[in-house]
Amino acid sequence: KKAMKDWAEDDQPREKLEAKGAAVLSDAELLSILIGSGTPDKSALDLGREILDLAHKNLNELGKMPIADLQRIHGIGKARSIIINAAMELGKRRQIGTVLDRQHIKNAEDASELLFPLLQDLEHERFCVLYLNHAQLLIKYEFVSSGGLSSTIADIRMILKSALMCNSSKIIVAHNHPSGNRTPSISDKKLTSKLREAAKMMDIELIDHIIIARNQYLSFAREGIA
Repeated sequence: KKAMKDWAEDDQPREKLEAKGAAVLSDAELLSILIGSGTPDKSALDLGREILDLAHKNLNELGKMPIADLQRIHGIGKARSIIINAAMELGKRRQIGTVLDRQHIKNAEDASELLFPLLQDLEHERFCVLYLNHAQLLIKYEFVSSGGLSSTIADIRMILKSALMCNSSKIIVAHNHPSGNRTPSISDKKLTSKLREAAKMMDIELIDHIIIARNQYLSFAREGIA
């Protein structure tokens, strides 16, 4: 096979990006730029396609793929796996940054835009709190606990202590379900009820509890769950 440098200029990913912009490149072409060069029997583009096949042509799956799994592909060693992993993380942080720049969390949809990149790729449960001021501008977000594959424990006292320390008058809590099932458990409902009552005693409003289940979410407020 011809090396990419010997291809027609329009077929060379780097040259195509420079001439037409990154948006016109396929996922495999963008990966080939990260990979840099191929092997004696495969081009960088071939390797990019193999990586996408391994991730079932799903960038979300690629984003949470361990470095060791990428190295199963002949021609993708440790260094290239790390480069790809770092690029995926940068994309995730850009997504988070877009929401942080806006800062105003008006509803569950706004909150989910921040929470998806924080929680959807995790293989264990993690609990996150968004601390807001009276105008529902985001002050900060914080992970308060991590758990196993099917449960996590959040310390209500620590959540409220953090809220008081940053002068937050409203909070949104969230956790993920790695199983992809967005249905709240009995313990999810009990925790939400206890947190709401405890927060009310301190003039802090619990606006919502959001469950992130891979590419979907559930809002307690929207569903009317007490």
